[in-house]
Amino acid sequence: MPMRVLITGADGFVGRHLVAALAALPEAPEIVAGTYGEDAPGLLNARVVSLDVTDAERTLAVIQAEQPTHVMHLAGISVISQANRDVRRTWDVNTQGTLNVALAIKGGAPACRLIFCSSAQVYGGSFRSGKPLAEDASLDPENFYAASKAAADILIGQMAKAGLRAIRLRPFNHTGPGQPPQLAVASFALQIAAIERGEQKPVMKVGNLSMRREFLDVRDVVDAYVRTIQRFDSLPNASVFNIASGEAIAVDAILKMLLAMSAKEIEVTPDPELLRPNDTPVMVGNAEAARRALQWTPRHRVADTLKSVLDYYRQLRR
Repeated sequence: MPMRVLITGADGFVGRHLVAALAALPEAPEIVAGTYGEDAPGLLNARVVSLDVTDAERTLAVIQAEQPTHVMHLAGISVISQANRDVRRTWDVNTQGTLNVALAIKGGAPACRLIFCSSAQVYGGSFRSGKPLAEDASLDPENFYAASKAAADILIGQMAKAGLRAIRLRPFNHTGPGQPPQLAVASFALQIAAIERGEQKPVMKVGNLSMRREFLDVRDVVDAYVRTIQRFDSLPNASVFNIASGEAIAVDAILKMLLAMSAKEIEVTPDPELLRPNDTPVMVGNAEAARRALQWTPRHRVADTLKSVLDYYRQLRR
């Protein structure tokens, strides 16, 4: 049967990169882009269908009609500040929405393979060990977003034991062109671009710069997703893979790299409103399992990734 990949949240930051990566394959699958709204400009290499995963009936109808061979479940609320503002909506989308997708596959296309995009945030308090965490680390979420993803992660693991064909991926922090400006790298890049154009005073507002995070390139993360889709049938069902570089970098160092790319002198000032409670000081992962099973490793240099984000925002409002 020809491969038909349904991507939930295809009109989001990562979804758009995934559509492009799948379409560029020598033997590209049929791509069905599940989007929250009817209008999804730019998804030229996919057939767009309206899909709100919080609507169980609609989700089942789409799965039944499309009969995908694979579902890449990306749809979700992924910005922690947004999740904190609307906890009920976050759980409806991230947890109940995941249940709706899984049950729709079970009831409407039982041979379909599900790849669930979880998050490194599910480890939460386990990062306080200071060591790169592997997939067997305890789930100990420390914010509402992480809790909703951890619940969905556990749910998919249980359904896989009950027969659902499913693999869970836990990507660590990643960035790239098109990332929304509520997140650190995109926020810095947006402000630098605005200052360069004279649209903002040469003062940048920042939150906590002491945190250390991985800064993967979205293209590397998407490469891992594509490899999982391609190799699904050779992997043990219910597998879990961290998508990580194993290197944590201070946010302050990332900011300095971006500032060095600007010809403008920019003052940096803390903004208390950008500080988040329960920010985990260090988050770093062990991705040996993905390297072995998927033959995957990050390829993009952090400096190149940062430049791609800055160039995106430089061009966006010209």
